[in-house]
Amino acid sequence: MNAPESHRNLSSPAIRPEDIAGLDMIRRLVAFPTVSRDSNLELIEWVRGYVEGLGATTTLTFNDERTKANLFVTFAARDGNATQGGIVLSGHTDVVPVDGQPWDTDPFEATLVGHRLHGRGVTDMKSFSAIALAFVPEFLRRGLARPLHFALSYDEEIGCIGVRRLIGDVVAKGIAPTGCIIGEPTGMQVVVAHKGKKAWRCRVRGHEAHSSLTPQGVNAVQIACDIVSFIADRARAFRSGHRQDPAYDVPFTTPHVGVIRGGTALNIVPRDCMFEFEIRHLPFDDPDAFFADVERYAQSLLPAMRAVAPDTHIEFDHLSTLPGFDDDGRNAIADIGRACSGAHGTHKVSFGSEAALFNNAAMPAIICGPGHIEQAHQPNEWVSLEQLARCEAFMERLAGHLCAA
Repeated sequence: MNAPESHRNLSSPAIRPEDIAGLDMIRRLVAFPTVSRDSNLELIEWVRGYVEGLGATTTLTFNDERTKANLFVTFAARDGNATQGGIVLSGHTDVVPVDGQPWDTDPFEATLVGHRLHGRGVTDMKSFSAIALAFVPEFLRRGLARPLHFALSYDEEIGCIGVRRLIGDVVAKGIAPTGCIIGEPTGMQVVVAHKGKKAWRCRVRGHEAHSSLTPQGVNAVQIACDIVSFIADRARAFRSGHRQDPAYDVPFTTPHVGVIRGGTALNIVPRDCMFEFEIRHLPFDDPDAFFADVERYAQSLLPAMRAVAPDTHIEFDHLSTLPGFDDDGRNAIADIGRACSGAHGTHKVSFGSEAALFNNAAMPAIICGPGHIEQAHQPNEWVSLEQLARCEAFMERLAGHLCAA
């Protein structure tokens, strides 16, 4: 292990790579290309072998196809207690794609560029999990007075899908931790609230025609764009004329269209168009009311469409729901987070996480991890060595908590 946190100058830009005890573990986890569309089993099995070699018990929960798995890890306290109290350190194993992004380094190789570590997942969020795993020998050397758990999940990036099965299994086994720390990138600040999210797909079926005869067709792309424009109008209304919460980094509810596909050739009136949209909402805004408005507007377009072609339609598919998370930070896990981070206050963020799902299963949660969300999902995703050092200082203090008699 490194020198104790009190011997480091964490504000110095001169933190060296050799000062980061977990750097090799970060490199190892980043090297697994666990994009959400692909399997994460190679990473999971490697971590499973590592922790079992240190004396952990492990449980896997799979997706239906058994191509992906969650891993729940338990290190029992020195008195044998493996279920009551203690801490869960939680991180998702999947990362977003790199397709089409102009990377300057290999995205699946953690590469030092000055005082920054580049690589897909170094911020979102393999560095937290890697540092926590690298500190296990230190936790064990000191002797755990309380259980230590790890929760590594699949498919967080596409709707926090995998962790729901992990949580169900944990609850069924009667495991009752004091709380859960989710290591999403917060700049090592303690976060106790995030927005909720709902997402949908809209499918527009129009009617093909030669582009010289546009009145004989129903342009699915144009209809879809009309609905997208309506969503944009609602987004502007949330921003300019609606209730806000200035404690959030983005203080208003935000609808967003992220994907659109349609048409086959310029000289064909397009028959089909699809787009996907979401809303990231504050606790006092109702996502279902927003969707009802969108659906109502879409229905208003149908009479004109069907006057040309009766078989035209507009249909919606629900894609995912992530509940909001809004805690006052007055609980034991928030106290531990503040003590370990050195922070005095708490924060709220706009991005979603698995915290709400743990919290709703009677496992109080906070979010605290290295890096910043604006560095995630980007080409040349990076985290600073200073943030990694702060995360390791957090783990050293957490060891003091978990290992104190």
